[in-house]
Amino acid sequence: MTATIEPNTPALQFDCETGNYHTFCPISCVAWLYQKIEDSFFLVIGTKTCGYFLQNAMGVMIFAEPRYAMAELEEGDISAQLNDYAELKRLCEDIKRDRNPSVIVWIGTCTTEIIKMDLEGIAPKLEAEIGIPIVVARANGLDYAFTQGEDTVLAAMVQRCPDATQQTPAAADDRNAIQKLLNFGKKKEEIQEDEAGYVNHQPLVLFGSVPDPVVTQLTLELKRQGIKLAGWLPAKRYTELPALAEGYYASGVNPFLSRTATAFMRRRKCKLIGAPFPIGPDGTRAWIEKICAVLGIEPQGLAEREAQIWQSVEDYVQLIRGKSIFFMGDNLLEVSMARFLIRCGATVPEIGIPYMDKRYQGAELDLLTKTCQEMGVELPRIVEKPDNYNQIQRIYDLQPDLVITGMAHANPLEARGINTKWSVEFTFAQIHGFGSTRDILELVTRPLRRNGALKELGWDKLVRETTSV
Repeated sequence: MTATIEPNTPALQFDCETGNYHTFCPISCVAWLYQKIEDSFFLVIGTKTCGYFLQNAMGVMIFAEPRYAMAELEEGDISAQLNDYAELKRLCEDIKRDRNPSVIVWIGTCTTEIIKMDLEGIAPKLEAEIGIPIVVARANGLDYAFTQGEDTVLAAMVQRCPDATQQTPAAADDRNAIQKLLNFGKKKEEIQEDEAGYVNHQPLVLFGSVPDPVVTQLTLELKRQGIKLAGWLPAKRYTELPALAEGYYASGVNPFLSRTATAFMRRRKCKLIGAPFPIGPDGTRAWIEKICAVLGIEPQGLAEREAQIWQSVEDYVQLIRGKSIFFMGDNLLEVSMARFLIRCGATVPEIGIPYMDKRYQGAELDLLTKTCQEMGVELPRIVEKPDNYNQIQRIYDLQPDLVITGMAHANPLEARGINTKWSVEFTFAQIHGFGSTRDILELVTRPLRRNGALKELGWDKLVRETTSV
């Protein structure tokens, strides 16, 4: 739902400071993508530094044998003394023999950019030779921020989606993994009854890697409006990528997927639905309403659904109401999170964000402006690529109740008496849809509740002194 901005309404203020990305490395997208795409294998091509980062960053997240590996570049590779094709062929043959995945994803790092390694030129020849699709994605920290690693992978996969015009209806239904999941265990008569409840509309594909429960939840929310999805990107299996054709609609569920959105429009001639993102009950309602409006469907029961969710989380909202929350910028979820927290009654003086695509996030920015108007608070200042030193000085001046920041600054700020929350936690948590509202608020309010409890016990000063040592 795009808000209508009156001519005399104050506009959002945008600034850009350093031009640097102060974020996690984008190759960390491997952590959630290899688990999401179950028949995939990710090969990160970089130096030992990249390997150390992945080992440390993903060590806390892996509970089973991972499907990723490092192709470590040595001096011989960097000085062009070795044959890149022969080395990558050897590694991919080992992967095929040991794992036999449906797809191998090459993740390019900073080093492959600097030495100009021609991954896109090597991949098609090697793919034909070993018989496994090879998708090349650039996820280097020179060009991309933390979560944009996923964006480059999904943008590369858009081109690999089959052509819907060349598929039979039976084959298309067979590839629709989410529909098969919803129909699991049902009788033929029940499936036919469900099909009758759908409205006849142009095919719609959603894109963005979210946990399976969130996929099911958002799919069911759209099903309540009579909307049948043609698929998700990424699918649980590479062999179940959604079929695309010119005129299909596509809608993203995450704010950092602007390149994927562009790939849908330019490469596959799909139409993008520019909507706010389904984060928080307000964003979820606006997202569904915009999709319904584009597909010519009258939405049903969304106002009541949103009111019910707000009522169920009032205990958490009371903890946020009246609080000041500052975003330093890390995962590109900042604008959506700030909009939701302002709707909860908080004030947000500044939103730091590593990268801002005003076209892709246009509907979200409009909803942020409308939310500030309705809640009677000042518009936040949006700072792209913020300078950390300047930001910390502003934090000292503003003394916010909570700072949502990358891990590097959390402990130093805590030692100076400022409550913090790691922004990376929102990347891995379930934050989409009506049903995830309590999960977001649980994360946001945890430091406030923890430090409030310590203060009541008189232990807060001891904790600060211990942290600052």
